[in-house]
Amino acid sequence: MNTFLLKIASPDGDIFSGYVACISLRGAEGDLAVMANHIPFVCPVMACECKIYLENGEEKIGKTEGGMLTVSKEKTVLLAGDFEWL
Repeated sequence: MNTFLLKIASPDGDIFSGYVACISLRGAEGDLAVMANHIPFVCPVMACECKIYLENGEEKIGKTEGGMLTVSKEKTVLLAGDFEWL
């Protein structure tokens, strides 16, 4: 399974940093999922549940009130205005 580096941060500090298989959330244009080798892009994130699939198959679920998602070849970064694990 291919993985990529995901970082989640908020004004309160770093929330998560690690290699994941996928993150799914709601962007301004609708639901989306990012997997390894995704084309680079930037988009606003709406208030939603974020599902993160770790490289070992475990699923983590969090909630954000919105933010910005940046996908690059090196890493994917979710800058969230507010984020909490469910």
